[in-house]
Amino acid sequence: MKIDTSFASSVIERILELSAEAQIARRKTVKDSPEFDHLTGAIAAYGKALALLTTADPQEEFYTILGGPSWAESVSVETH
Repeated sequence: MKIDTSFASSVIERILELSAEAQIARRKTVKDSPEFDHLTGAIAAYGKALALLTTADPQEEFYTILGGPSWAESVSVETH
């Protein structure tokens, strides 16, 4: 499993741009309006996506150091 880090970086960068745009737009809207609430939800979703992507990034580096994720398949624990 080879992950293209340049693609991941561009996705992270785009999410940051969208989040910044949503935060700017939210500052221009009336507080407690439907649009304000919608933008607040979008900002929270961008934050969750960033948390997921940035959590995956150190794992990529770890796999690279160990020579790939194939070692994990041999030691993985099955849960039912």
